[in-house]
Amino acid sequence: MVETRSKRQGGPVHAPDDPLLWPFAAARLTMDACFWWLERGPPEQDASNLPWTTPNTVALELATMRLRDCTRARSGQPALVCAPYALHRALIADFAPGHSVVQSLQSGGVDRVYLTDWRSASSDMRYLSIDSYLGDLNVAIDEIGAPVDLVGLCQGGWLSLLYAARFPAKVRRLVLVGAPVDLSIHSTLSQLVRSTPETVYQQLVARGGGNVSGEEMLRLWSKTPSRDDIATALQKDVLDEEGAALLARFDRWNSETLDLPGTYYLEIVNRIFRDNLIAGGNFTALGRKVDLKDVKVPVFLLAGLDDDVVPAAQALATAALLGTPPAYIAAVSEPCNHLGLFMGARTHADAWPRIAEWLNDDLSGALARRA
Repeated sequence: MVETRSKRQGGPVHAPDDPLLWPFAAARLTMDACFWWLERGPPEQDASNLPWTTPNTVALELATMRLRDCTRARSGQPALVCAPYALHRALIADFAPGHSVVQSLQSGGVDRVYLTDWRSASSDMRYLSIDSYLGDLNVAIDEIGAPVDLVGLCQGGWLSLLYAARFPAKVRRLVLVGAPVDLSIHSTLSQLVRSTPETVYQQLVARGGGNVSGEEMLRLWSKTPSRDDIATALQKDVLDEEGAALLARFDRWNSETLDLPGTYYLEIVNRIFRDNLIAGGNFTALGRKVDLKDVKVPVFLLAGLDDDVVPAAQALATAALLGTPPAYIAAVSEPCNHLGLFMGARTHADAWPRIAEWLNDDLSGALARRA
């Protein structure tokens, strides 16, 4: 059965627009502002200066990513965390002790954890498409050893879902966290993307020399997260010494932006957000039309009740699009905003241990029904 859990108390608390999808902030600019020329800073570094929370090694170097190996054992079921590729680095999945997806999965008994560490787009990456990222994801999973448990965060969620539909035999279980899939369900973000002329996005790519400049989008963004915004996302009192360190780390993470390939970016804008091709069953991935009914594996959906980027109704609606029997879909809502799903201390104390337990549960009946 579908298990839906809501812990909300009181009325909604609307956090500011979330930095995870800042590249779509072009929809909030006037047409004149979109044609400003802003002086570009130094070239984006390919690696972060921030240390990882969880010790890891690079298992594979690919054009689109470094595959991070965070495993603690050589045996056991592998889980691959598919980080969002939307302006910020994959450290969102391993931010700090008590605020780390990787750490929470390991604490819950998932010993073999891997992470997609997406690269900032260089000039020779400007023509990379969604297919390019699906192809490298496939190579990474073959390197790990299929079938894997895929844990998709935000835009890493729709990418994981596309992969599971395209290669159903290579995914054992699927976790989608704050993942936008059915964009026909209202959200402020999807409405802004659809209402903005396509030329706005094309000009953004042109100004970046074929890529979308993360630095430019960060500078154009009208609302920088305040101390209270960060505290809300981290679900942590930041007034003490530990809190001050978290604030400083967040500021550094926030400032280390990724550039996105222009082709990839425009495909997301048009094929996913404007035309809703994934939910509509008309998305072609690696040469084959994707049918979400081919996804029959157990699925765990996690949504934020105060998420104004991917509202809970949108995140949980994915269940109705899948071929997974309802008895093997878990749907959980948490009282948090978008970033709180990945970085929030309460979410990591509550929801993520449940996800780890669900991944470790014996669902032999569910797996038998895949056929």
